[in-house]
Amino acid sequence: MSADLVIRNAIVVTCDGDGGVIGDGGVVVEKGRIVRVAGSDDLEQAAQEARTVIDGRGHILMPGLINAHCHAADSLFRGLVEDLPLEPWLQKVWTAEGAILNPQTSYLGSVLGCAELLLSGVTSVMDMFWYPEETVRAARKVGMRVATGGIFFDGPGVTGGDLDARIAAAEDFFAGFGDADDVFAATMPHGAYTVGPENLKIARAIADRHGGLFSTHAAETRAEQDDITGRYGSSVIRHLDHLGLLDERTTLAHCVHVDEEEIGILARSGATVSHNPMSNLKLASGIAPVPDMLAAGVNVALGTDGAISGNDLDMWMALRMAATLHKGATQRADAVSTAQALAMATTAGARALGAGDRLGSLAAGKHADMILIDVRRPHAVPLFDPVTHLVYSTAKSDVRHVFVGGEQVVRDGALTRHSIDETLDEVARLAPRIAATIA
Repeated sequence: MSADLVIRNAIVVTCDGDGGVIGDGGVVVEKGRIVRVAGSDDLEQAAQEARTVIDGRGHILMPGLINAHCHAADSLFRGLVEDLPLEPWLQKVWTAEGAILNPQTSYLGSVLGCAELLLSGVTSVMDMFWYPEETVRAARKVGMRVATGGIFFDGPGVTGGDLDARIAAAEDFFAGFGDADDVFAATMPHGAYTVGPENLKIARAIADRHGGLFSTHAAETRAEQDDITGRYGSSVIRHLDHLGLLDERTTLAHCVHVDEEEIGILARSGATVSHNPMSNLKLASGIAPVPDMLAAGVNVALGTDGAISGNDLDMWMALRMAATLHKGATQRADAVSTAQALAMATTAGARALGAGDRLGSLAAGKHADMILIDVRRPHAVPLFDPVTHLVYSTAKSDVRHVFVGGEQVVRDGALTRHSIDETLDEVARLAPRIAATIA
């Protein structure tokens, strides 16, 4: 049988955990999955018979990035609320969201955010937002995978639902998307300070019943820690652990303010921490103790948060910050290695999705979610170590081609499924209404 796709003559960074790099190689793809990773000479026969052959010369071929925490539709509010810490910032954000968001505008913002992610090489995203069905529709519009699901929030929030409505919506989401190959269904309570203990347990029980994921914000600020400690007599992570919410299907966004014992709880439970360095710095939340988490064996993935808090969805900036920020904070040059940083954006993210067997590295049997990065640019020459280049030098504009399940969804820096100009025009028409929400 002839292959569907062969990419060869590329520098291959497999992200396989062993530092696997092939100086001149590629992959063979059949039915959306990688069937072979090898040197270019060994792929010559497959290339002669393949339906599509791509010359990767002058490019790094690597797995697509995985963004472990995002609010894609909040791209509509990019730059709207500035120079405030999280708690007062959130009040303004929620006011703007409440005035603007409905299923149609959430879809529009999600398309905008998903397009930005995909164009920059993100092939899977864990996204928390008010209308998760619209997030899925947007992700499918551009051609990427998404983890999302029913939102839990005590009080009306944007959708105005009571608890029964939120439960029904979460169950409906699993019914509609629980078996989808491109969707990782989840329940997503906003946080321990906005969702009470019983409702957190209800959200978790729904996820457990369907074998889904569970994600929430946790320990983002000192004010949050003080609030939860005052209410329940224990810190955020201890509170979540006491409620039985932490295991390998749990992803906690931020975890900036955690102590040594809490890090031990995270490691023991198998929960993932999604590190969001840009958002944490911009909102003055602090710096997460990532080196201590890594040393304890915590699975640390990487996220951008929403463009409303970090102003863009640039995983390459997040990657570079994750590799450098902690060196400065600890005054240890080895605080986070290049390999550890790259793993946060690939294999650790795949583990957070419960998809380590399918995503996160280039290996036979895995989904052909891959990106080609142009290294024929001044900031990429000379290239002594491809992994170092990816972590410290690569920009989102270097991503030229993106494949999801073997389908080319970005070609020469442009989406193949959707004309982004349509989306940009719609957002421009909506912008005056958005600006008026905080006038």
